[in-house]
Amino acid sequence: MALSKLQIENNKRLEVLYRESHLWLCSATFNIVKNKETANDLVGDLYVYLGEKVRPHIWWGKSFNVMYCYSFVKSRFLNKIKRDKKIKYQADNPVDNTPDIEYDEEYDIKLEETYNEVVAELKQMEYTKQWASSKLYQLYAFNDKMTLEKLAKEIKISKSTAFLNCKKTKVHLKRILNNPFIEKE
Repeated sequence: MALSKLQIENNKRLEVLYRESHLWLCSATFNIVKNKETANDLVGDLYVYLGEKVRPHIWWGKSFNVMYCYSFVKSRFLNKIKRDKKIKYQADNPVDNTPDIEYDEEYDIKLEETYNEVVAELKQMEYTKQWASSKLYQLYAFNDKMTLEKLAKEIKISKSTAFLNCKKTKVHLKRILNNPFIEKE
């Protein structure tokens, strides 16, 4: 296969670049990279690139534009750093290999049954002399934003009365209902 005139000229310029600027390119690349082996690899990549691609616009004098060569090596190195960071980032964050906790359907069923028992007992208490305590406890327990102080203000009773009635209902519920979540030894 015959080489074109541009390819022959490009090869001559590559020889001149090697003879006249190889040491400077290696030194300048080493100053960027701080590793002799990597610097030689990058300069080798430059020669391969210039040999494969015929680009007359980067020719300068009898050789190539040395500043273009320096910029080429520098950008290759920066691209290598970016690529390595992406790889390290993925390696630093491995996939979470902890086994998933199996959904405990039995626990949810127990929770729902217990909740229903509490609600039923509170409704049952409404028909006894403890109806006031039951109502106060329902207002307090089934509203996430309700505090004893708010409850006392809304109903216009003292804080201690609100506290004592809620405590009375809690004690009654603990005495009547079994808590399935307490582990028995």
